[in-house]
Amino acid sequence: MGNDGSDISTRELWQRLLDAPSVEAYLAENAGACMLPPFCDYITGLCVACGEKPEHVINRSGIERSFGHRLFSGERRPSRDTVLRLAFAFGLDAEGAQRLLEVAHLSPLHPRIMRDAVIAFCLHRRMTLMDAQQTLYDNGLPLMGSKATA
Repeated sequence: MGNDGSDISTRELWQRLLDAPSVEAYLAENAGACMLPPFCDYITGLCVACGEKPEHVINRSGIERSFGHRLFSGERRPSRDTVLRLAFAFGLDAEGAQRLLEVAHLSPLHPRIMRDAVIAFCLHRRMTLMDAQQTLYDNGLPLMGSKATA
């Protein structure tokens, strides 16, 4: 097990929590697994891992340039749609997008929500952001970043 607990499955963490004699005992034993990195550090790390420059990711995401740089510096917090647009810009799959949403402290994609299902499908198929936006449009759903989702 790593020091940060990142290699423990969520299912196992749930089991540990529910089996713990107290919440304090759970937290003492699993503190590393209960911490998420700052969003700016996580996306910067993704850039390093992918050999990408933040500027290129920001451009592909369609996020306003100065706002994107503020996300990378930690000066701003992203909306859920901004995180999803970044997931497409990074070329993440649905699981990677779920992790990005988790690190941003935002709700995960859910297959019972039509818009989320379309976005997850597009991520799974490794579609581009533009293709995903077109798929949302074709299905009469709000586009990522539209005022209807804000």
